[in-house]
Amino acid sequence: MKIALLSTDDRENKRHYARENPIVPTPQEALLQGFAGLPDNEIHFISCVKQPVNSPVKLGPRVYYHSLVVPKIGWMRTGYQGCIRAVRKKLREIQPDIVHGQGTERDCAISAVFSGYPNVVTIHGNMRAIAEFYHGRPGSYYWITARLEDFVLRRTGGVFCNSAYTEKLVSPRAARTWRVANALRADFFSPPSNVPVAPVPVLLNIGATEPRKRQLELLALACRLHQRGLKFQLQFAGHVPEQTPYGAAFITELRRAEHAGYARHLGSLSSTQLVSALDAASALVHFPAEEAFGLVVAEALARNVKLFGAATGGVVDISTGVDGAEIIEVQNIPALEESIVNWLNAGAPKPGGAASVMRDRYHPQVIARRHLEIYREVLGQSSGAKNPTVR
Repeated sequence: MKIALLSTDDRENKRHYARENPIVPTPQEALLQGFAGLPDNEIHFISCVKQPVNSPVKLGPRVYYHSLVVPKIGWMRTGYQGCIRAVRKKLREIQPDIVHGQGTERDCAISAVFSGYPNVVTIHGNMRAIAEFYHGRPGSYYWITARLEDFVLRRTGGVFCNSAYTEKLVSPRAARTWRVANALRADFFSPPSNVPVAPVPVLLNIGATEPRKRQLELLALACRLHQRGLKFQLQFAGHVPEQTPYGAAFITELRRAEHAGYARHLGSLSSTQLVSALDAASALVHFPAEEAFGLVVAEALARNVKLFGAATGGVVDISTGVDGAEIIEVQNIPALEESIVNWLNAGAPKPGGAASVMRDRYHPQVIARRHLEIYREVLGQSSGAKNPTVR
């Protein structure tokens, strides 16, 4: 089967045009690893960029990479018309069996819908829900993206939903949905790394610093735990946008916590570094106000790390039936605090069987096989069907 994956290349998002290799988003990287282990498939990874980039022809066995340069006028301000047309032109050369748009955040989903080929879309972030959370004003990025998401979901052949929460939000707007989790990268199923044991229990929080992820609230919680005389360290990993009010406030509070010794920031970590950080940690604290899936939760459980998670999005799905997972109502931070206190007082035990459950559910080949099953289903139904075209 010949498959076209329309995805962002994070060199565009981060303006890292000088990098030689694509920065493949984490869920797509894991999916490509899964496809690489399955025979008889040809994958074409297609990304639009605003400036030319040097790239390899192939990302792996039977995985081809295509970067399409689209001028700025062809992006959001024109409903991604430039991206749509560039993708259609490339697809006429490739002649794929199916086109898969990865995410509604940018151009990928709408380019899939107007590809002229049988197509499906994956929801990575629920843009309507995020727009509501941030009170997106008319004309803003979130406001426009939420409306483009509505447009796309009503026109694609089906939607991959990474959690029950996402499926509930999407199903009224889509012809068909499937519950398909994001895959974990292969690194997270490697043998335990030899990292030194920390002198105190380490609680890890992973993700870009933003109001939805509530890092400031977690720092305040850690301050209260410190004042109660408990021994631990809260470590943060991920990008901090210091130019934003929330990022600047986080840096200010973090410095106080670092001076007191109960918190630190690890920076942005590669997958190998993240595996080592998880192996050195005793627990993951993941308590967002809204979440589509929560990939870091599955990554942590794959390393047999204790979980304190918010009852939102895919966090609930991932943690169901898993040893060592404590799920707490989203607004009940006092309950989160008491759960951590009880765990610390009990000696900060780690679970033992979570990793095997994660392997069964989220290994790259498990998720890739499910994708192929759905592609065959869509192709069986769409034989002879016409897709929307651009005039």
